[in-house]
Amino acid sequence: MKRRTGQDRSITSRWRPATQAVRGGTARSEFGETSEALFLTSGYSYDCAGDAAARFAGEQQGMTYSRLQNPTVEMLEQRIALMEGAEACRAMATGMAAMTAALLCQLEQGDHIVAGRAAFGSCRWLTDTLLPKFGIATTIVDGRDTDQWRDAIQPNTKLFFFETPANPTLDIVDLGAVCGIAREAGILSVVDNAFASPVLQRPLEHGADIVAYSATKMMDGQGRVLAGAVCGHEDFIEKTLLSFTRNTGPTLSAFNAWVVLKGLETLDLRIRRQSENALAVARFLDGRVATLYPGLESHPQHALAMRQMEAAGTILAVTVDGGREQAHGLLDALELIDISNNIGDSRSLMTHPASTTHAGLSAETRTAMGVTEGMLRLNVGLEDPQDVIDDLDHALRAVGL
Repeated sequence: MKRRTGQDRSITSRWRPATQAVRGGTARSEFGETSEALFLTSGYSYDCAGDAAARFAGEQQGMTYSRLQNPTVEMLEQRIALMEGAEACRAMATGMAAMTAALLCQLEQGDHIVAGRAAFGSCRWLTDTLLPKFGIATTIVDGRDTDQWRDAIQPNTKLFFFETPANPTLDIVDLGAVCGIAREAGILSVVDNAFASPVLQRPLEHGADIVAYSATKMMDGQGRVLAGAVCGHEDFIEKTLLSFTRNTGPTLSAFNAWVVLKGLETLDLRIRRQSENALAVARFLDGRVATLYPGLESHPQHALAMRQMEAAGTILAVTVDGGREQAHGLLDALELIDISNNIGDSRSLMTHPASTTHAGLSAETRTAMGVTEGMLRLNVGLEDPQDVIDDLDHALRAVGL
């Protein structure tokens, strides 16, 4: 009897998400290895010149060059697609490579997009600086206000682009409403789902067309490698995105793909535990200092977040009244939590966005986004939450809070 493997989607699509995260996409060589094989090769050989020609013409299945295909990377792409509920996925070298490719592959001079105000600093650089260089206009809206999305539509609007929850303000966008507005107008929606991962939120189920990731974050989740991914309909991935990535080369290495595959095996366990820890930490901070976390009832969009997400995630934000000086003082007083601009790590990390992740934006843009000088972003890890709380309590006392 033929052994079943993760390559047979008719089988893997029936598996539940936790099973897909461990076994989805797995393809075994003739050696029958249980762990995914790591294929460190840049090219592939052919039995004859005719085979090479047939593969390049798309008439024969097989791989041609690791800028286009690699067995290890392909396993990761299939696994992420299964977890996301997408027809296809394309892995990228970094999260920003994924965001850039998801936008530029389908935009051209004269097009217009609508984007949420709250976003990772580099994503705002894409919408505010890069796209205009190519004659692509952007209207920035408060993503929390559904009417603003509808009102911003122009005859040449091609895309809606947003994060939910947003970095670092934890703004929540109503996925069903906003993606519904886009579909009614014939506009595609691109959602950055890095803060939630497919374990906690699957935007395609709410009407999104394309989902993009920094797989560096929750998917690897242990601060080891850079990676990104774009998920969507097979027609978009194969006919629109693939030609862009083939010729521009934001290629994910086989080794990094293998590391992320290993990370996905524990993603469900990690993100649910870290979400529990984050809620405990947020409850401690709430009332002591201004705290934003979708899992708290005090969050203005708590009900919406809990409708869209299975848990509120690992990230929260706090704001101190003393601006940058007090925020930096709090960071410097930490003994357990690392000062780091990464997120999604199994270790608790804290940063001051205005002077790190969003430092490249103007003060006016940061203010409009809600990124103040007193804001701090905290990624809650897998440590005992009471140890994280004790560290924060110590740091808060050190700066007079």
